[in-house]
Amino acid sequence: MDPTVVLVLCLSCLLLFSLWKQSHGRGNLPPGPTPLPVLGNLLQIDFKDVSKSLTKLSKVYGPVFTVYLGMKPTVVMYGYEAVKEALVDLGEEFSGRKDLAVNQKVNKGLGVIFSNGKTWKDTRRFSLMTLRNFGMGKRSIEERVQEEARCLMEELRKTNASPCDPTFILGAAPCNVICSVIFQSRFEYRDADFLKLMEKFNENFRLANSRSAQLFTMFPIFHYFLPGRRNKASKNIVYIKNYVLEKVKEHQESLDINNPRDFIDCFLIKMEQEKDNPQSEFTIDNLLVTVIDLFIAGTETTSTTLRYGLLLLLKYPEVTAKVQEEIERVIGRHRSPCMQDRSRMPYTDAVIHEIQRFIDLIPNNVPRTTTGDVKFRNYLIPKGTPILPSLTSMLKDDKEFPNPEEFDPGHFLDKSGNFKKSDYFLPFSTGKRACVGEALARMELFLFLTTILQNFTLKPHVDVKDLDTTPLVSGLGRVPRSYKLSFIPV
Repeated sequence: MDPTVVLVLCLSCLLLFSLWKQSHGRGNLPPGPTPLPVLGNLLQIDFKDVSKSLTKLSKVYGPVFTVYLGMKPTVVMYGYEAVKEALVDLGEEFSGRKDLAVNQKVNKGLGVIFSNGKTWKDTRRFSLMTLRNFGMGKRSIEERVQEEARCLMEELRKTNASPCDPTFILGAAPCNVICSVIFQSRFEYRDADFLKLMEKFNENFRLANSRSAQLFTMFPIFHYFLPGRRNKASKNIVYIKNYVLEKVKEHQESLDINNPRDFIDCFLIKMEQEKDNPQSEFTIDNLLVTVIDLFIAGTETTSTTLRYGLLLLLKYPEVTAKVQEEIERVIGRHRSPCMQDRSRMPYTDAVIHEIQRFIDLIPNNVPRTTTGDVKFRNYLIPKGTPILPSLTSMLKDDKEFPNPEEFDPGHFLDKSGNFKKSDYFLPFSTGKRACVGEALARMELFLFLTTILQNFTLKPHVDVKDLDTTPLVSGLGRVPRSYKLSFIPV
């Protein structure tokens, strides 16, 4: 080998080792497995299911421990007490966000999901207030969801009870609800623009859950050697941003500052109000990223939960039969389900909670960072340290949920059959970074699922015993395996 090449390789290794040693020596981090230079603890992590590896490590190192995903330390909070102490009791200190590698180039630290500091606080505050003003959690948004549920039923009837993959249609329904809040309009399910928009969102969700995305996050240098997937995700986001930009331009031409129609109007009005403030976070760039964030928060997680939920209902027909019996008894067939019904339907409510608990959609939370040096228990965690507050550790806690790997609605029912709440049920996370769309997602899951089961019998395309409920991938989120079913009108 050329001596120059050998020298460069040696110097590179020394530099990498120096960087690793420097990061390893910072602060007084919690204990954890001994990391290797450069690789860290990668050989001790199964990237097919990171949360399972973290569960094993927690049994050795306790509820707070450190793993090296590459050269940088990541502190894991495992179990209800540790997660609550970090995200609620020390919410501000643990409210930083670690951006995903595929987002950094196009999002530029804007929006509401991956922003930090003043940008995050101002954008989140405005978004929550505006969403509430447009009915989030109120009767007006419930009516929009009910209307979309009726449109969903019509689309399902068009399948003529033939076997179909429900992926697109279950994504279109929650996406249309978000569209009605952001654009004041919905799409027809077969609209070409809508189909392409959904395709871009679905592809990016798959890419974000791939092993290569995890590799890029831990070793950003691989972006330069394996740019394909990153470029694909970036191009998809650029396409979506350009689509939203056209909608923004249409809104600008017809804007009435005294009569805002939707989220975009409200943001444009806020921009006008702060046009003389050089520190304002309300810019066109931030509007575009925020709208995309609202689509992601309001579409992908809900649609994936619905799709996983139907798979579980196919797998456990006895559970489905009990839900349909309760729907028949409480609602009947001659009116649409409403949120008032939920309090009189403890079994259905328990089933929906159990779906969310069992699938454990975002097992390791969306990664966070510390906003400053933090004293946590007996440790000192430096500013900017990535944090993984494990949601799996609560949703699969065997003391709170006996036999946690089994799908059992009884986890949320008391001995009398009444619905039983659990503090450990935190699929939307908790604290300052909890999902902004939690109220809407809960509403959609109840109304969409009960409306489907009110109108259709679910028929699997294969034998029930052959239905596989283990996730196809388990990266940032868990994605169910593809399946087909028939919607047989009742």
